[in-house]
Amino acid sequence: MKIDLTETTSSKINQALVSARRAIGTPAIGMVLTLVIVTDEENAYDALKSAGDASREHPSRIIAVIKRVSRSPRARRDARLDAEVRVGSDAGTGETVVLRLHGELANHAQSVVLPLLLPDAPVVVWWPEDAPADPANDPLGALAQRRITDTYSAELPLDELAVRAETYSPGDTDLAWTRITPWRSMLAAALDQQPAEVIAATVEGESDNPSCELLAMWLADRLGVPVERTLSQGPGLTAARMETKNGIIVLDRADGSLATLSMQNQPDRAVALKRRDTAELLAEELRRLDPDNTYASAVKFGVDKLHSGGEVTAKPVDSAADKADRAAEAKAPAAKKAPAKKAASK
Repeated sequence: MKIDLTETTSSKINQALVSARRAIGTPAIGMVLTLVIVTDEENAYDALKSAGDASREHPSRIIAVIKRVSRSPRARRDARLDAEVRVGSDAGTGETVVLRLHGELANHAQSVVLPLLLPDAPVVVWWPEDAPADPANDPLGALAQRRITDTYSAELPLDELAVRAETYSPGDTDLAWTRITPWRSMLAAALDQQPAEVIAATVEGESDNPSCELLAMWLADRLGVPVERTLSQGPGLTAARMETKNGIIVLDRADGSLATLSMQNQPDRAVALKRRDTAELLAEELRRLDPDNTYASAVKFGVDKLHSGGEVTAKPVDSAADKADRAAEAKAPAAKKAPAKKAASK
């Protein structure tokens, strides 16, 4: 069910939500949080679709805030609020309110959103793109317990990572960090199976990919070892290697879907490590509303510290022969392996 409201107010939107629930026979509210999406017309469809898919796991009231920039000075002075209310099958498992703020009202979005928040429920704000420099001090971000950004969508992702580290506040998170959760889990599990001191590591992936940088910073921060950051043509993260006193642990994913885990004295294992869509990433972030201290420690490690030991040079995509040599190297005794070039140390 959809209800269009033109030149409306927050109170009329609330009345429309109540009327729509009664009309479809679900007067009770069974939602666990309010998800506020700050976006533009270009990205609104994809963001709402991802949020709707994520709401199947986390029933929520989704509020999309779209700021409409007027061209003429006179139109910019006029304040107008248009809204679209979606309930039932048109809104996944929750409710969706699409707000279009015109003129001066676009500078006061928090005054429109505040009356629409679910009472006594957590608030999460998500910027799919163009996130503010300091999300916690943004008028909309200040309403939330969790603030989700995505440095991958920034024009200069590595510079954006530095901004995220400088302005971090408890509750901030980044979908570039969420993308490497399976990688972190597999690498940690590999060390459990082959406990040994890690003396160096390498992360390989696309240039200007913040997920690659975050994985490298996480390894450097948690293990306290030199980490080399090398480049490939992707897609995304393509490999992570940890050099231990018992041999090399290699997690290689060349095709963006299936990875191979290689460890000394053990057979190679195929690991499902597909690149996840935005809805899956968002659903993962909504599972926890407490501060992510591990992310905070990793992002504050600093890209500049990671690269301070030398230039990062591009590395071509590995051929089939290169991959075979690398798999053989992973199984060879550690004493026969030449030491890897170190790019930086903590």
